[in-house]
Amino acid sequence: MSDHAAVELSPEAIEFADFMAGLVIPQSEVDAIRTRVESVQLTAREPEGVTYREVDAGGVLGIWCEPVDANTDYVLLHTHAGGSVLASAHVDRKLAGHIAKAAGAPVLVLDFRRAPEHKYPAQVDDAEAAFTWLLSEGYEPGNIITIGHSIGGFIAVALALRLRDKKQPLPGAIVSISPWCDLEIANETMATNAGTDKILSKELLEFFRDAWIGGTGIEFTDTRINLNRADLSGLPPTLVSWGTYEVLAGEDEEFAARVKDAGIDTTTVVVPGGQHSYVYGAGRIPETEPVRT
Repeated sequence: MSDHAAVELSPEAIEFADFMAGLVIPQSEVDAIRTRVESVQLTAREPEGVTYREVDAGGVLGIWCEPVDANTDYVLLHTHAGGSVLASAHVDRKLAGHIAKAAGAPVLVLDFRRAPEHKYPAQVDDAEAAFTWLLSEGYEPGNIITIGHSIGGFIAVALALRLRDKKQPLPGAIVSISPWCDLEIANETMATNAGTDKILSKELLEFFRDAWIGGTGIEFTDTRINLNRADLSGLPPTLVSWGTYEVLAGEDEEFAARVKDAGIDTTTVVVPGGQHSYVYGAGRIPETEPVRT
């Protein structure tokens, strides 16, 4: 017979056992979807010449992606997609590696807290904590670039706006890919691109919105969470990119125009036929090549 005497396990061993149990019988529908979404990382090719290590970035788990011969004076602070509910730093690890190689600098991919367990502003709080940690590591604020896609594209901008309002040093630049800009979810491309966007839908965005700000009392038009209502003045140079097949295409185009109208040095990269968060296919799909610009 097996010896079932009690064994004192490490916290890590208990966490591992709980994780494995959840793979077999997810505790909730959200857990099941999260487990499935982790496989999205398979759409990107493993980049060559990139090393990875987990770091504690000011209390936030991060994956440090560093290409060979990287210019370590600079760093990209990367926030992943998933509507605040899904995905993780691990899903974005490979695509971030490709971005790191293209930029010639390391990328710190954040595993920020997720909703509905952690409502807004937990995600921006985590990005700010990581930004502060990078400063403590010796990085000049102007040598930090905030980058992200989908809700991560929102966070990349929202962090800079928060720092601006606090009159604190800003990142040197922003790269916002397929950003979720308008929580009213009312732009006409929600309907006109419904047949071409294979990832997002109005209904899914409404689910994410409720998970993220439901019960907080925050209005959909609140400038803290709606970039197309926010004052965008004072931002650093900003690149905005989206795919023409996205349901977010209309609001992203509006956001890019608002950034430019605010007097910001603005670059737009529009990907013909690009899906939402087209960077998921980094290294494998030709349409992801604009991420190298």
